[in-house]
Amino acid sequence: MTTILLVRHGETDFVGRRLSGWTRGVHLNARGREQAGEVAKALAGLPLRAIYSSPLERALETAKPLAQRLGCPILRRRELIEVNYGDYTGRTFASLRRFDLWKEVHHHPARVRFPGGESFIEVQERIVRALERLCKEHPRQMVAAFAHGDVIRLGLAYSLGIPLDLFQRLTVSPAPISALEFGPRGTRLIALNHSAGSPLPAVLIARLMD
Repeated sequence: MTTILLVRHGETDFVGRRLSGWTRGVHLNARGREQAGEVAKALAGLPLRAIYSSPLERALETAKPLAQRLGCPILRRRELIEVNYGDYTGRTFASLRRFDLWKEVHHHPARVRFPGGESFIEVQERIVRALERLCKEHPRQMVAAFAHGDVIRLGLAYSLGIPLDLFQRLTVSPAPISALEFGPRGTRLIALNHSAGSPLPAVLIARLMD
């Protein structure tokens, strides 16, 4: 049984204001750095065998305090990168509301391809490949993967049998911990959007005894 902890990056000045996408140079703000420290404190005692991250700065910066505590490298995985929003990248959410496609994003995301970018179907396919690859590389182990909100939600939705059109019903806030167990009987959700500042779920604490 493989356990994968999925952690969204901490807050940036773009969160809730602009669509960051693949924009380079978007760093954690002061609150985001605090959240990264909380994640490190919460997860440092778990039997993590590896730390993976999206190659974007905000994800790497969220993973860094944990990697420093554990004394292990951050392994970059392209499949964990944020959605490529194409021509919409960098736009404010207020401006996006004027586009008909943005309405489709919220009502029928399975139909959506961003102009000059990816479709949600393609993003879900690559995060699923990433999860499958981690399971093969880490049988009966626990790993952490730092990524982005929509990417994590798409991975969770697929793993739980939730239709892509409903993936946005899952909440993934900045710097929470979600966790999936992959075993011979299927996939089990053991944490969803869990605040790093709160005590870990009992099922994760039990891993300390493994």
